[in-house]
This record gives sequence, structure tokens and C-alpha cells, in this order.
Amino acid sequence: MAVMLMRVLTLTLLLTLVGCGDDRPEKISQYQGLAKQRIDDLGNMLDNGQVRNANLLTQYSGIVAKQNSELSPLLIELAKDSTSSGPLYQSLQRRLSELSVSSNFIDLDQQLAEAENLYQAADPSLFNDMLSDPVNVVADMSQGALARVNSISREAAVLANGAEDFGAGSQLVGNPSYGEWQTGSNGMSFWAWYGMYSMFSNLVRGPVHYDRWSSSRNYSYYNDVGRYRYTSPKQARSQNSTFERTQKQFSRQGKRFDSPYAKSRSGSTSLSRQSASVPKASSAGVAKSGSKFRSNYAKNSNLRNSSNRTTRGVRRGK
Repeated sequence: MAVMLMRVLTLTLLLTLVGCGDDRPEKISQYQGLAKQRIDDLGNMLDNGQVRNANLLTQYSGIVAKQNSELSPLLIELAKDSTSSGPLYQSLQRRLSELSVSSNFIDLDQQLAEAENLYQAADPSLFNDMLSDPVNVVADMSQGALARVNSISREAAVLANGAEDFGAGSQLVGNPSYGEWQTGSNGMSFWAWYGMYSMFSNLVRGPVHYDRWSSSRNYSYYNDVGRYRYTSPKQARSQNSTFERTQKQFSRQGKRFDSPYAKSRSGSTSLSRQSASVPKASSAGVAKSGSKFRSNYAKNSNLRNSSNRTTRGVRRGK
């Protein structure tokens, strides 16, 4: 009787273990396929003029280039984000390629989180909102002639957030598509623009140092809404490393240093429903060293396509 009972228990345990198999590889594969399709579709939409803020970026860049021909090289570079050749779209392509290599991730949890984030980031409505940053940079360069989109005015945002105005282009500071934090000989980090974006050095009130920017930055879509979905695990680790290094420096001086993402700045208007569900900066803040890059929406995410509406109206900030 005891032998028979032991056999039954053993069989039950085996069946339980089989039924509880690891489904993460299958989910990663599913999200990878869906993300690829979404990214391909998004590229076609951009190149065919079907993303509203991408069209505005092209139009705005042309207008400001006529006003100030000296800025034409920079504006041409910014306008690339309205197409599939721009850094924002290309970063999605690069992350999709990296997703297939398991050694790029700490474990399956991180790989699955990245697959989910990438799938969401390729949503046309979210990407349309993401483009509000370069659109508003060009709007600010127009000296008020062009209206911002999805954001209150530059002046109103500075007042609302008690922020420092670093000048035109400051919405792109912190966004790894346009530059990176580098460490100077004094051990402090500063923002270094990539390539042609270095022309912003003549427009921002800089150099922009990490500690100063962290405490007094203004609102931007990337830093306050989109950072979690538009940042790869590798880029997140770099951001965390910059924060931790600066925090240690302040601690040695007996000072406190908070993450630049510890709280969200206000300033967004008329964002899509998809953006409204994005984790806030405070809930997607700096993780401890070695922790996983986790998805904050994994529990309620699904594999259905979301709305592709990108036709919200433009409102001039007040």
C-alpha cells in the first residue's frame, strides 16, 4: 500500500512539473515576431507620411532652415527622425537584432521584459508621441513662430517645474539616441552630443553637467514618459552607472543626490491613450546595481495590436 501511494505521489509530482514548464522562451519568441512586424509597419508608415508628428518634424525643420540657414545641417539631422533612417527608429531595429542573442541579457526575465518593451515602443501612437521631443526642439528654435505639440510652452514648463532653461535642444539631453553622459577629468559627468547634434552646444546654455541637469531639468517626453520603453537594458545600465557614480561622489561630501527620474516633471498635453499607460519616471526609476530590467506592465500586457491613431490636434502651449 505504501509503495503504491509513493508511486502515485511520484507520478503526480512529475505531471505537475511537466505542467509547470517554463513558457518564457515561447513568450520571447512570440513578442519578437510581433515586434518585428510592428517595427516594419512603423517604418513603412514613417516613409509614407502616415505619422503626424513625423510630418510636422519635416515641415518645421524646413521652415526654421529658411529662417536660419546656419542651422540647416542640424535641422536636416533632426528631420531624419521623421523617416526610418532616423536614430529613434534605428534604435528599435538595433534592439530587435540584440533581442535574439540571449547572452545580451542577465536572464530570461530581462530578455522577456525587453521583448515586451520593444513591442510596445513600436506602437505608432507611442512613437508619434515620442517624436514630440524633436518636434518641440525645432519649435523652440523658431523663436515662438511654431507651436509646440503634446506639451505646454517652454516658459510655462520652466515655471511649473521650477526648472532651469538649458536652451533649445535640452529636451534631448539624457536621450541615448542623441548623445551620452561622459565623465570629465574632475570625475563629474557631462552631456556629449553625437555627430551633427554637437551643434546644439552653441544653442544650449552649457556644458550641461549631470548633477545640475538632474536637479533642475525641465519636462521632456523621453525623460518623463517614454524612457522606460525607449531605453534598452544596456542603455539603462549606463544611466544607472552614471547615477550611482554621482551619488557616491555627493555622499563622500556629505550631500544627498537624487536620481533625475525620482519624480516626473509636468508639461505633457494631449498624449495618446498608450502613453497614458506608460510607467511614470518615479516608478521606473534607477534600479540597484545588478538588478533586473523589469517590465512594469508585464502583468496586464497582451499581444493584441493597439490603436494606430496618430491624428491628434496641435495645441500651442499657453
